[in-house]
Amino acid sequence: MSKLVTELHIIGENGNMFDTDMEYIIPLYQRAYAWEDKQLTQLIEDINDVAEDSNYYIGSLIVSKQFGRYEVVDGQQRLTSLYLLLNCLGIKTKPTLTFACREKSNYTLRNIEELLLENRSKIDMDRIEPGIQRGIRILSHELTKDHFDRESFMEKLAKIIVYRIEVPENTDLNRYYEIMNTRGEQLEQHDILKATLMSYLSDDSEKGLFAKIWDACSDMTGYVQMHFISKNNAVREAIFGSEWNSMPPNSWQKYKKAISGTTQETTGHKICDLIEKNFKVEDDEGYVDGDVRVRFESVIEFPYFLLHTLKVYVSLYGVTHEIATSKIVDELLDDKKLLDAFNRVVSCGITDTGRIADSKEDFARGFIICLLRTRYLFDKYIIKREYANDSADGEWSLKSLYVSGQQSKKKAYYGNSEFTRSGEWTRTNDWTKTNIMMQSALRVSYTSPKVMHWITKLLIWLSEADCKNIKNDAITKFDKVAENIAIDAVRENFFQVCSNGVYAMGVNTPHIVFNYLDYLLWNDDRNGKKKKYSDFVFEFRNSVEHWYPQNPSEGTFEQWKDGVDQFGNLCIIQRNVNSKFSNMSPEAKKSTFKDMIVKGSIKLRIMSELTEKNGDKPASLYWKERAYKAHEEEMLGHLKKACNIE
Repeated sequence: MSKLVTELHIIGENGNMFDTDMEYIIPLYQRAYAWEDKQLTQLIEDINDVAEDSNYYIGSLIVSKQFGRYEVVDGQQRLTSLYLLLNCLGIKTKPTLTFACREKSNYTLRNIEELLLENRSKIDMDRIEPGIQRGIRILSHELTKDHFDRESFMEKLAKIIVYRIEVPENTDLNRYYEIMNTRGEQLEQHDILKATLMSYLSDDSEKGLFAKIWDACSDMTGYVQMHFISKNNAVREAIFGSEWNSMPPNSWQKYKKAISGTTQETTGHKICDLIEKNFKVEDDEGYVDGDVRVRFESVIEFPYFLLHTLKVYVSLYGVTHEIATSKIVDELLDDKKLLDAFNRVVSCGITDTGRIADSKEDFARGFIICLLRTRYLFDKYIIKREYANDSADGEWSLKSLYVSGQQSKKKAYYGNSEFTRSGEWTRTNDWTKTNIMMQSALRVSYTSPKVMHWITKLLIWLSEADCKNIKNDAITKFDKVAENIAIDAVRENFFQVCSNGVYAMGVNTPHIVFNYLDYLLWNDDRNGKKKKYSDFVFEFRNSVEHWYPQNPSEGTFEQWKDGVDQFGNLCIIQRNVNSKFSNMSPEAKKSTFKDMIVKGSIKLRIMSELTEKNGDKPASLYWKERAYKAHEEEMLGHLKKACNIE
């Protein structure tokens, strides 16, 4: 290994990666610490997924040695997160991580222990950096969950490796940083996978065709149709039809005809085009409702989409492992094992026509077609975030791409994806809304992309039998297909776990139970007269909390030992409310968090409404003795009916 590359173990026999005489300094040109729930929970999950028999590479740290210390050129978010993680685990670190000219960040790093102990009297909270404090709170929460196995986690953490890479002396760091952030500083697994699959094709023109489809699919912004750019939209129309909204063909020859080296253009522009008076850069945004400009954001990144598509391919072609007792694909969607997943299918996969290893060229062609067709279905029928104009506040969206205008003046616009029977256009919005609500309930329940199996299941249903389900009236059942995924999860992870009629999983109650219940309550309300919950939307409410607290504030009211973990006493809230919310009485929560509750979970809203005194009994006491039980029976009744539980 080069002298400029050092293998660092996070923890080891001789201490941890911060036990060094060299200081890591985050320069001012780097952004402040910004990792949140998604990245930090992913870090914990990555560590928990480490196999027992091997080390695990978790990323690289690019540094430049400057005046006897390492200036961090790239990797500071992960480096800072690892520093916080070790401290949250109670592992002592030397103060070798600092931020240049960011006094609040440095003060916070030096007072992690006091923040963990909540010794606010010993620290100046005005000097605490909110981003780092949030990271500490998230990590601490993850590490104190009931199911967290510290011993196993520490064993796996010892196998984690980071490569510290020093840039050569006299490197122009500003230029290096600019290039690195424009192009990406390291080759990703999906880049290697692309090259591997292309190598199976012997014809250069076919390799070019493969690359063009892959590149269009790899851009997860917007809709895939908009990533095929050519003169007069010829390629786009050859693939997706004159309205840009038809299912891509399932024939390699049709793609060879549609995408040739003479018709497909790059996203760049010629000088002669740029100087034209009416020249405009085409982008993948469009319009809804007249002049409202929108952009869309995918719920998953491309490496995960590749894994979903691989499972779709395996299902469509009946791929099995040559060893009957072995799985051809893993259950987890682990982007760190992307190459392993594809290698197993290619090396060990068998179909009705024989071993995939004996026909790699056919696999490459078949997979790239499957990738484009699956991406088309994903864009049209799987929820995304939609942002109007320059707004930073997105909303859940299920829209299809359409066109307006004629010939070269065609422009994209977006309308609700249709889930109706032939001729029943009047209920389009109703069914679109139902699909959005059911999918968003699943999305916020499974925050890690590794466990978003609901996406795979929906894509397989949409793809099966040459996409028969989008060619006839069966698409009206799509919301039920999604709902059945939720029902199966609630049955397996709640009703089958709880025994003897006792539903007391406490904070370990799966989030899907709360979110599916909210979906049922919303749907019942929508079909009723009151319309109390028409404003309800699914958000990332990631913390299960007790309405009547486990540990009352400073003994101000009675502790509840026996029933505090019952489902009727539980609610789901946003994690950033957690620390203030947890130890208050129900009355105090109701009055203090009025604004949060009115926009919160429907179950939480109902609990708040039920928190009233009864006669001479205070609200908290009445809740603990009577009200919670009646509430629980009503909520379980909704779930049991939907899940067909006796």
